[in-house]
Amino acid sequence: MGWGEFFALASPMGWALAVIMFRRSGETMPAFELNLSKNVLALVLMVPTVLLLDGWSGPVFSHFDWAIMLVSGVLGMAVGDTLYFRALQLLGASRTGVVGSLLSPFVILLSALLLGERLVPLQWAGFAMVMAGILFVTWRRERAEISNRDLRLGALLGAAAMFSMALGVVMVKPLLEIHPFSWVVSVRLLGGLGGMLVVTTLRGRWGVLLTTYRRPHPWAVTMTGCFLGGYLAMMLWLAGYRLIPASQASIYNEAQGSFIVLFAWLFLGESMQARKLAGLALTLAGVLTMLLSRS
Repeated sequence: MGWGEFFALASPMGWALAVIMFRRSGETMPAFELNLSKNVLALVLMVPTVLLLDGWSGPVFSHFDWAIMLVSGVLGMAVGDTLYFRALQLLGASRTGVVGSLLSPFVILLSALLLGERLVPLQWAGFAMVMAGILFVTWRRERAEISNRDLRLGALLGAAAMFSMALGVVMVKPLLEIHPFSWVVSVRLLGGLGGMLVVTTLRGRWGVLLTTYRRPHPWAVTMTGCFLGGYLAMMLWLAGYRLIPASQASIYNEAQGSFIVLFAWLFLGESMQARKLAGLALTLAGVLTMLLSRS
């Protein structure tokens, strides 16, 4: 296993832990405010990260590079993450994990169209096993606790979130490969946060925003989730895309659906049936198949 594969597998573990916490935070904080908190903390943490990894003398970016990084941030971290958090509130963690499985198909499609990437047959087999494992783990026959409206809206928002994230990461991948990593990540974060602040200003919602943040809220849970999801998992996620083809990194990332269910069992006491265990095993087999295809 190379570093690219390691980062691409470690990222969904961190994100799955964050999702468990975001699910709790989303009970008292709207999706936009929750995502804004995540992006603010991540950008603050990137300041010492840039100093440690690459120093303050920044690289020379062309105007086109700046545009790509900023737009990528808006798509992935402002639009995509906000839609994802709203879907999480409507669907719950497990169903959002199912919708999140659309990320890989979108990345594979966009990577083929924009980057000319292709998967070999053994990698397609691993992809199929991972997707099947996700469905085994997260599928439920009963959904009486969620309305048809919330199900449809949550699925639509989740699908839009996955497409926005996929487009954002595919378009920035070439820059991740040639420019200092921490600087590209920071500029991308700046685009995401800047886009959210512009929307807040145009809609005149600063008062609403501050009122929301003053309400009682489990801030320790939220900040831990923001660190795990907005900073650590995000850094690992982009590092994976930097080092291996985007289509392959996206398949490793699909393990997050299984990790979400596993962590919900470990930390929240949710049930673990034989079907879920079979799905976890199938997901692991798919990941191993992908790793073998790289050897």
